[in-house]
This record gives sequence, structure tokens and C-alpha cells, in this order.
Amino acid sequence: MRSLLLLKLLLIFNCINVAAQLTTFVSDKASEYRKISVDEYISRVKAGWIGQMAGVGWGAPTEFKWKGEIIPEYDMPEWTPGMINQFNQDDIFVEMTFLRSLEKYGFDLDIRDAGIDFANSRYWTAHANYRGRDNLRGGIAPPWSGHPKYNEHADDIDYQIEADYAGLISPGMPAMAVGLGNIFGRLMNYGDGLYGGNFVAGMYAEAFFEDDVEKIILAGLKCIPEGSQYHEAITDVISQYRQNPGDWVKAWEFINKKYHLDPEYRKFSCGSGQQEFNIDAKINGTYIAMGMLYGQRDMDKTIIISTRCGQDSDCNPSNAAGILATSMGFENLPQKYTDSLKYDIKFLSTDYNFRELIDVSEKLARETVKRMGGKIEQESDGKEYFLIPVIEPDPGELVQSWDSDSEIEDVYFTDKEVSRISYPPNSGRNHITVWKTAGPFMRKDLTSVQLLDVAFDLEKDLNSAIWEEMPFGNGSSIWIADLGMFYRLWRDNAVAYLVTEVYSRNDQEAMLYFGADEGVKIWLNGAVISEKKEGDGFEPNENQVNINLSKGWNLLLVKSLQSSGSWQFASVICDPNGNPLDELKYR
Repeated sequence: MRSLLLLKLLLIFNCINVAAQLTTFVSDKASEYRKISVDEYISRVKAGWIGQMAGVGWGAPTEFKWKGEIIPEYDMPEWTPGMINQFNQDDIFVEMTFLRSLEKYGFDLDIRDAGIDFANSRYWTAHANYRGRDNLRGGIAPPWSGHPKYNEHADDIDYQIEADYAGLISPGMPAMAVGLGNIFGRLMNYGDGLYGGNFVAGMYAEAFFEDDVEKIILAGLKCIPEGSQYHEAITDVISQYRQNPGDWVKAWEFINKKYHLDPEYRKFSCGSGQQEFNIDAKINGTYIAMGMLYGQRDMDKTIIISTRCGQDSDCNPSNAAGILATSMGFENLPQKYTDSLKYDIKFLSTDYNFRELIDVSEKLARETVKRMGGKIEQESDGKEYFLIPVIEPDPGELVQSWDSDSEIEDVYFTDKEVSRISYPPNSGRNHITVWKTAGPFMRKDLTSVQLLDVAFDLEKDLNSAIWEEMPFGNGSSIWIADLGMFYRLWRDNAVAYLVTEVYSRNDQEAMLYFGADEGVKIWLNGAVISEKKEGDGFEPNENQVNINLSKGWNLLLVKSLQSSGSWQFASVICDPNGNPLDELKYR
């Protein structure tokens, strides 16, 4: 009954905007104020974004290549100046969707408005972001889009890697940072997955006023329930640091044994069937904290240690370096991180370049100060100052993905809300969802593009391969063949095949529409009908080709390439006017 009551309270929360909640909270709790000049705020927020870009840029070549093991020192990449310019990294650009929603709706936005904006985003995603967005596009409204009943990735790292924005626009206001997490974090996460984001956001909020790394981490812990496994994990890191302040490897070994190898701490962990792969928020959160503590306020050391811990080894140093940089300010950053920064390039699929990102951060921070009962005053030195009320965050009731209540209400968007989603998977109602897959196939030293020209045996004889059913629905996409999720492969050069048979009642001309992340080769009845060596991200129906269906069964074979990022394919067969051919059958 207690968990059911909590879920019903969450439903009520959907109808109450975050601003109203926080304003009430302020009037009851504010008793003292912190002060920071607007100039100092801008310096620190600028540093925070640069820190993220530095961490993800330096760590990116290592991501998920070392799983359950420390990256050898000699395999740590050398820093190069161009690494700072990370404009195509999901670790950075996803959270800008949330900034844009706040710009559009203000702090009166409803979680369902936030969900619609996220559903309409066009960049590639993976794991909790992918499943949450697919749920939203399928009509499942938030917070249920991130609920474990509908999202098997609810405890994954996703909101953790994109919660930086919430702290950066809430200087000294962890209560606001948590409130934003309860809006945007629930689009894709739940339980420890949400707590990871609120922990990160709370640390950013504190970093505007604190330079003691341990105190920053403790401030982040106040933003999440004490009884959570996430809270336990970070507490263990602090304990290990106090016992072994000069030996981060010993701390890593303790964390790996408990939070990676012990099934009790992987109850809702994506990839729990694979011992090595671990994208659970908890263990990756410990690597953020380890980098910060053992890095001793040195940017290089912080990034290197967080990276060398392995697993999601670009996201974790991105968070760690972003928080540390916020506590330092732009003027105190090493020049290696600032000299080559390009200010005028747009981040992928966003409205912002770096200059505009700093402007919108300041704009929203001004609003958060006022919303939280603070003031913006000009003093005798001619500078503006934020006077920020000191309010303790409310971490909320403890919820756990592996023990969530199944009685859920008000799950779906209304028809009116669905009409605002310009990228609905309802367009996928007629997409082919009967596929068998074989793979992945690799060749040493060959890129995915080179693999396109390798004729693997099954291209000559389908029976030479082991074929498996590609899942749709019940936790998988309802219309996209998600090869990355199926094969748990995101970084290696590989190919996989999809095959289906299409039944047509007559000989007829048709159009095949398809979308793929990267290169693809397609055969119909043994003849190549389309070939593209590269792609620039998954867009369903982006490509089209004229085809001729024969009366009876037609064999459709797809060869899909993978080098990095998500790995998806979707296709639909239409008449020459673009109308889906509903009468076709598949087996």
C-alpha cells in the first residue's frame, strides 16, 4: 500500500509544476543566504560546461573498452587540444533539450510538456534515454516512460550523465536541482537511475560555493535517500578514501567486488546477464566520486582516474571534471582546456553554440534565484549579485526499480498531446517487425565500411548462419530493429544481418523506406537494391528505393554496419505514393 500511495502521489506531482512546489518549500525553510556575483557565476558555469567537454573528450576513445578492469596507464590516451570541442557527444547535448524546454515553458512546465519535447528530439540515444523516448513516442506519458514496468533500463546511467544542467542553473540551490530531476530525470529513469542524476546535480549546485571535494560529495548525498544502494555506494567510496587516501586502486577493487560482481547490487542492472558490461548508475557514480577525491583538485588527475576506472569511461570523467571545474572557475582552468575551444559551433541537434549555452544558463539561473525566494541586487561596486536562500534538499521517498509497484494509472498521453509529437512511432505501425538476425561479424583490422564489401558465407547460403528472432515490444522497441541492444555492442566495428520474407498477392511496384545509423546493404530476391557506405544517425524513412514485389513470397535481406553509438534499422514498404501497404504479410 505504501508504494502504491507513492505512485499515486507521483501522478499528482504531474499536475503540479516544479515552481509551485519549490515556492512553497522556500517560504517554509529559507533562513539564511549565500552570495555570489553574477560575474563569478558566469565564470563558474562556463568552467562547468568546459569541464564536461574536457572529460568526455579525453575519455571517449576508451568508452566501454575496459569492463570490470582498470585501464592500464599506458592505454590512457594523450590529451590533444581538439578533444575539447565535443559538439556531437550525447553526454553534452541531450541535457540541452531540457534547457530549451525551460526556456519555452519557464519553470511552470509540466512533466508531460517536458516529455513531448524529449520525444521530438532528433539525436541518437541509447539505453534509458532510448527506451524512455521510444515510450514517449509510443504514447506512454511520463513518469511512466521511465518506470521499470515500461523501461528495463530504469537504473542505467542516462540521467546521471545529463543532470549537469540542473546544478549549473541552480547555484547553491540543491532543492531546485532535485526538483528539476523530478521532472526531467523521470522521463527515462527511476530509483537509483534518478538518484544518480540528483546526486550529480546536487554536487554542481554546491560547487559554486565550496572547493573541498569531500564536502561537495557529501552535499550531493543529501539529495538522495539514505536507504538507497546508490547512497551506500558513494558512502563506501568516501570510506575507502579515508582508509586508503593514497591508493585509488584499492578503493576500485573494493567497489568492483561489491557493486560489479555481487548480484545483490545488480538487481536491475542492464547487462546483468553479462558479467563484464555494467552501465548501472551506481558503479559509474562511484567512479565519478573516486576521480574527484583521489584527483586532489587537479583536473588532469581527476579525469585520468575517473577514466581509468573503466566502464562508461567518458561519461564519468565528464561529470567529475565538470563539477571540479565549476568549483574552480574559468580563470583558474589550465589553458590546455580553454585555448582551442570553438565558441560558435552548434551542439548537435540543439539551438546553442557555446556562447549561447552560457547565455541561456545565466538567464535560467536568474529565474531559479527568484523562484527560490532569492534576490538579484546591484551593490556599490557596480556588480550584480545573487543572494541565494540556503534550503536543504528533499531527497524524497525511497523507491527501487526491482521492487516497484505494478498498479499504475494514467499511463498514456491524450490524443491532443500525441498530436504534438511530430516524431511518433505510430508512423511505425506498418514498419516491418518480423525479422531474424545473425551476427555480429567482425574481421580484425577492418572498419565497418570495409566489412560492407566482405561477402560473409550467409550472403551465399542463408542456412550457413544461426538466425535468432529480433524482439519487438515487451521492453524492446515496438518497431525499430535495435541491433545494439540485442548484441550489446556499441563501439566495435561489426556487421549484422536481418532477414524477412514478404508476401504480396500480386506483382506490384512499391517503395522501400528505411533508416539506419550507418552504412547498409539491402537485397531483394537476391539482387542488391540499395547500398550506402556511411550514415549520419538514425532517421526512420530517411532513405527510399523503388522495388518490384513478385506475387508470392519475396526475400528481403539487410546487412547493417556498426562502428560506434546506437545501432538501429527500420523499414516500411509503401505503394508508389508513399502509403503503407497494409495487405503485405511477413514471416
